[in-house]
Amino acid sequence: MTKYTELAERVLVGHVLTDEEALSILRSPEEDLLPLLHAAYIIRKHYYGNKVKLNMIMNTKSGLCPENCGYCAQSIISKAPIEKYAMMKKEEIVAGAARAAELNAGTYCIVASGRGPANRELEIVINSVKEIKSKYEHMTICACLGLLKPDQASRLKDAGVDRYNHNINTSEAHHESITTSHTYEDRVNTVELVKQSGISPCSGVIIGMRETKQDVVSMARSLYVMDADSIPVNFLHAVDGTPLGGTDELTPLYCLRVLCLFRFINPTKEIRISGGREVNLRSLQPLGLYPANSIFIGDYLTTTGQKSERDYQTLKDMGFEIDVEPLAKQPVPV
Repeated sequence: MTKYTELAERVLVGHVLTDEEALSILRSPEEDLLPLLHAAYIIRKHYYGNKVKLNMIMNTKSGLCPENCGYCAQSIISKAPIEKYAMMKKEEIVAGAARAAELNAGTYCIVASGRGPANRELEIVINSVKEIKSKYEHMTICACLGLLKPDQASRLKDAGVDRYNHNINTSEAHHESITTSHTYEDRVNTVELVKQSGISPCSGVIIGMRETKQDVVSMARSLYVMDADSIPVNFLHAVDGTPLGGTDELTPLYCLRVLCLFRFINPTKEIRISGGREVNLRSLQPLGLYPANSIFIGDYLTTTGQKSERDYQTLKDMGFEIDVEPLAKQPVPV
């Protein structure tokens, strides 16, 4: 039994990692990678077996954002040549849910750029969700619309939104190096607000934004304290034209260590390998499924993902199963 396996067994009976233990995972030597992955898998299998959750994202409003987030191609300070458009129509958003069902994605994520939703945008999302739920009652609907007000959270809950995503993105100490147009507390408060409204909280991070290893540990701990049900772990896909353009400090092995750390610190949670996995994990993507139990399938907000067929083949080759509910429900004839 390796020291990592012993640590995993202790986590399963309630142990919370010390800073020293957490940093030892991020600093582990290359020859320890397979024992570390095995130990993370012990925790992952205990709670999720060999099942993998699939998620699909729809960028329903692109660009036009007044925030100054240094990683984002949709930010007001970005010079990246991306497609920009106002909020999609309800029919387009509902059509996206049909595509998610075709891909066996159990969660459909409705995302819109901006500081927070305007009334008109919120109405479109609410009406879209109601129609989606009438057709795909078992599909989990996640909304990601920025900072929310209490009444907006309540209305989304009443419409049928199951989950709300608002990432902390980085540690509290590193936050002002990434954005100054809103505070770290603004993000935490939105997550707390959706929890209070009865919506499942989803909050995650972006790794590779010139943070320290201690920052990474702090991120994982913050999400543990916040009790986020779903934790997307993004790896920076640096886009030219953004302040973080050209940043390239990640290796596939380090990305795997990060995923293991998040599993050790948040053992019961859905850990999702998210944006940037293709360019940062590269040929080691399959190994990420030993600590993580969820992935995005298809494209991201402004960057392209790999073909879904490749993901299906990876799951089959590794002996994993898609965690999927019976999504489709025939609309009631009028």
